[in-house]
Amino acid sequence: MTHIALVAGRGALPARLIAACEARGDSVTVCGLDGFAQDLPRNDRPFRLETLGRLLADLQAEGAQEACLAGAVQRPQLDASCIDPATRPLMERVTGALAAGGDDGALRVLLSLFEEAGLAVRGAADLVPGLLPPEGVLTARDPAEGHARDASRAVETLALMGRADVGQACVVRGGHVLAVEALPGTDWMLESLAALPPDLPQHLCAGGLLYKAPKPGQDRRVDLPLIGPDTVAAAARARLDGIALEAGGVMVLDREETVAAADAAGLFLWVRRAQPDPE
Repeated sequence: MTHIALVAGRGALPARLIAACEARGDSVTVCGLDGFAQDLPRNDRPFRLETLGRLLADLQAEGAQEACLAGAVQRPQLDASCIDPATRPLMERVTGALAAGGDDGALRVLLSLFEEAGLAVRGAADLVPGLLPPEGVLTARDPAEGHARDASRAVETLALMGRADVGQACVVRGGHVLAVEALPGTDWMLESLAALPPDLPQHLCAGGLLYKAPKPGQDRRVDLPLIGPDTVAAAARARLDGIALEAGGVMVLDREETVAAADAAGLFLWVRRAQPDPE
């Protein structure tokens, strides 16, 4: 049996990880970040970043062996009056990472603090390998040749976004990048497209794809992109033809339900190799 500290934020993923880990006999201590723990079935060790040092000490004392960070969070505002003595020596690193602006740098510092406390950091897909779908088209509908070109355009776009540590998704229609993911997230991006007036030129109103992939060089133990049935519903409202994902880099929650939802909406779901096959 492994003792896992699940550092959890919003969304359905943390609850699924708890269930899967406990079903195989692991012990899970749920550590919900203050302000982002409303979706959790329980919260064993609620904490703030200002009390992270105490949390790490408690997990060490309890014999935790591994840590997994899962669920959506946004950068919290730090309150100097809440910093406890165990966390004070860490705050220069924490505040420096937050001030740097990008998510990757902040997450790398957080991961290093857990590792220095003796906990091996595991990704959600390491704990539940079935979250990563197999390569190929998972739906009845296949992408067309134009969709392959749009996917290639999306890969180029995300590579540029990754250099700025911004976003893991974009929408491309007919070679036009219509939207890119930023702080509000994928759902907000898709809903903004769904709200476009229907009298725009056809190539801007319908078709194309949502493409999701990790940032280049991202530590894949944390913050992997995720889709589920709600993403499919939002893509349908945005009048897309389908969704393309980088193989090995995007998790699918409730895969059977997600594929069924895509089939019902007439969308394709394409798990695409990150690099072309060598010739």
